[in-house]
Amino acid sequence: METRTRPWIILAGAISILVQAPYFMARAQNPSASGPDPREIPLPRIKTPMGSLPGVNQLPVHKDLPDVMAMDDGTRVTNRGQWEKRREEMKRILAYYAVGQMPPAPGNVKGKETHSEAVLDGTARYRLVHLTFGPMEKLSLDIGIFTPAQGGPFPAIILQAGTPPGGTALPRLPAGPNQGKGEDVLLMVGPGTAAAASVPGTAGRGPASAQSMAQQRAEVLRRGYALVIFNPNDCAEDTTLRNSDGSWAFRSTRFFPAYPGYDWGILAGWAWGASRVADYLENDPAIDKTKLIITGASRNGKSSMIAAAFDERLMGAPVVTGGGGIGAYRFAGPRRSETLDIMQKKYPNWFSPNLHEFWGHREKLPFDEHWFLALAAPRPFIALEGDTDTISLPDAVRQSILGAQPAYALFNARDRLGVNYAKHGHAFTDEDWTAMMDFFDKNLLGRKIDRTFDRFPTEKELDEAAAAAARK
Repeated sequence: METRTRPWIILAGAISILVQAPYFMARAQNPSASGPDPREIPLPRIKTPMGSLPGVNQLPVHKDLPDVMAMDDGTRVTNRGQWEKRREEMKRILAYYAVGQMPPAPGNVKGKETHSEAVLDGTARYRLVHLTFGPMEKLSLDIGIFTPAQGGPFPAIILQAGTPPGGTALPRLPAGPNQGKGEDVLLMVGPGTAAAASVPGTAGRGPASAQSMAQQRAEVLRRGYALVIFNPNDCAEDTTLRNSDGSWAFRSTRFFPAYPGYDWGILAGWAWGASRVADYLENDPAIDKTKLIITGASRNGKSSMIAAAFDERLMGAPVVTGGGGIGAYRFAGPRRSETLDIMQKKYPNWFSPNLHEFWGHREKLPFDEHWFLALAAPRPFIALEGDTDTISLPDAVRQSILGAQPAYALFNARDRLGVNYAKHGHAFTDEDWTAMMDFFDKNLLGRKIDRTFDRFPTEKELDEAAAAAARK
């Protein structure tokens, strides 16, 4: 069916662009300008059960990374009982300032198998499962499950990807009017409402068939892992589109209308969706519920990190996460890496609305990204990076690893927090898959793996890798 753009939507977008044109010209002439533009159109505040915490003007400067082992009252964490209390403090702070407050687990996830087939010449099996949950069981999510045909239960890698084979491609909102252009997305509202702007989903999303997906990831199944796929955009739509009142249009679709009293951003929506997948897998006889790994690349890597921090059933394997991911905000910026300011200019929809006021004030953050890693302790967690991925600074990643290590040391589990640099840019390659499975073979399954996961590239190696990539 043909989708026509409404004339008033085009007009609204054109007017918005014209009004903001002087701003974009000024920014181009003065690229060093920082901080939110005073002409930003504010987001309507959402009242949450958490209430309010101190704003940027009430918080002290912390030049160093906030200590994961120092409780809010200054008490040092020296035992595991104290750590559990500290974890709750940290989760509360991250929910308020970093990702937004998520609703509690619904407790009613159900799954119905709608399709099953043999793949890879009968050596593996694929199942499409339709999940329902939430208030009055009105929320849903399609997941695809690949398992070896023999044996089990299997450790499972949960991959945030496209629509699983055979799943329903949902209608999608369009991008915001200046999304992806490097501009301040809060300078514009519209065009239109979520309902008016919706466009049909396309069957082109996701793999063509279960067989093709199984062939692509045959090594995962050969090594004895299950592979579970879901589309994060079926949980929260990745758009900077805004409604006429200034609110994000993504709050009008997917999981968000069921939970209006929560200010969770898109990344938190994806992480919450991963936990609903885990809810179902806990009761799937083919899956080892004690060995669930969450992964994804770039923005999906960020949400994988969040999911592993907030859900104690999940082990994290985020890939090339960039700004707002593994690397500490306080160290980001050199080598063209993404900073807090860049994230709040281009993608504030991904995060808590309370993070925006820290644009230009990262030293006042009461947390940093190492907190997410520390919250995963003592579960195995690996950061998978690329040596020519310029948006992620290796030193910022290193600082997060170092900052989270005391939490792992408390459990005598330092080796369970790892990193691997593969030879690529902003990508998720077979080299990353191999490193991921080697790491979990070693730290989750107890298999003998003769490699370590603690090496960072030197400045010289980074320069050489960048030069080699430029010659290609």
